[in-house]
Amino acid sequence: DESNTIHLKVIEQRPDPPIVQEYDVPVFTQDKDDFFNSQWDLTTQQILPYIDGFRHVQKISAEADVELNLVRIAVQNLLWFSIILQYSNVYCTTPKVQDLVDDKCLQEECLSYVTKQGHKRASLRDVFQLYCGLSPGTTVRDLISRYTLQLQRVDERRLIQFGLMKGLIRRLQKYPVKVARDERSHPARL
Repeated sequence: DESNTIHLKVIEQRPDPPIVQEYDVPVFTQDKDDFFNSQWDLTTQQILPYIDGFRHVQKISAEADVELNLVRIAVQNLLWFSIILQYSNVYCTTPKVQDLVDDKCLQEECLSYVTKQGHKRASLRDVFQLYCGLSPGTTVRDLISRYTLQLQRVDERRLIQFGLMKGLIRRLQKYPVKVARDERSHPARL
């Protein structure tokens, strides 16, 4: 009726983030200074200064003097909020990557977004080559080592972020598969 109001909050449904390993290296996808406030739990507040894109989770644990499992949970929480990027992630292009060639507005938006601050504007050729360099089996770390020349003016974090937001790329997940061997079958002999 007119005298009653119901306030509802719609929560975005996201898949669970991947399990964080001790060798994973977390990297911020946005400006790090935006996250140093009291909204985070104490563990997250304690590890935030140690997330720099170079330290792996186990080293963050040791230097922040926080138990490894707590650090892994805190980093997994940051992954859920899409605040950090793992360089061990694997991405591949989608058919929408063709829009980057065809759509001038998308090109302008992309180049403005992914160009490093204080650098000459990145070229469409370099950005497109970087997106096409993402393929199954190629981690972000691999991409960086293979395309150092193209990445001189491109911020790889923003490149991935823009690609995901616009559907130009998608993340590939790796899951272990147990292959059951039939007891009656024998290996082939030469």
